[in-house]
Amino acid sequence: MIKIYNGKAVIVDPGQGSGRHKDLRREMRKLNLEIHAQLTTHGHADHVKVAPKMGAPLFAHRFEFSIIESPLNREILTFGSKAPRGFLVSQFEEEVKVHGIFEWNDVVFGLSTLKLNGHSPGMTGFLDEENAVLYAGDSFFGERVLKTVGIPYLVEPELFKDSIKQLHHYADEGLLLIPSHGKVVKGREAMELLDFNFERVEEVERRILELLRKPRSINELAYRLSGYFDVSPTPQILALNLVPLRAFIAKLYNEGKIEASVDNGLKWKTV
Repeated sequence: MIKIYNGKAVIVDPGQGSGRHKDLRREMRKLNLEIHAQLTTHGHADHVKVAPKMGAPLFAHRFEFSIIESPLNREILTFGSKAPRGFLVSQFEEEVKVHGIFEWNDVVFGLSTLKLNGHSPGMTGFLDEENAVLYAGDSFFGERVLKTVGIPYLVEPELFKDSIKQLHHYADEGLLLIPSHGKVVKGREAMELLDFNFERVEEVERRILELLRKPRSINELAYRLSGYFDVSPTPQILALNLVPLRAFIAKLYNEGKIEASVDNGLKWKTV
């Protein structure tokens, strides 16, 4: 998203791609705009990779600061440790400099910052009240994305659902919602897509409890859930889905719904 603020361009989530920075600059020249600043919803590699090439300062929520600046931290968040070289789709080894931080409920360059975490620790939405637009980042996903991966990528299921509830409020007010991965939605279409995201999180939790009637490892869960959601179980998708599955396991364990055991490895079972 591009916000024009005081006659200059503010880019939200510069993104990735070998020619992405050139495309953005070309569009700015067409509009006769100078790039004043960059904002990012969160620190995942696919949102910040080209930021150093844009020649403008980058601002992020303070919870995302170290994720963005450290290549190792980015890999830890997505893989759980240092990742095999070339294994993650958006993996890159360069550092990304963050020039300033903001808090939720700040106003930066004419945009209000909204707490929409759950997908990542400092996931932030940017509300353009003047134009009735909300750039929601990865706080919800397009239907095609969810059908491709099966499990929404998140680090805390309840926070993810809380963000969906908050987005419902804005959709009900008629705002245009822009996800990072999916088409722009508004009104009834936005409500239905948000419901699809919310229900998918609850469906994953229900299915985990069903599968854990027999002791299983998280790896086994990832594989069986890919079959349940009719997802091709590539190594990358299975590895990616281990992150949200660990978050679901933590939630269910803390609620006393599952227990841990050792049986040829760490297993989990419904209480």
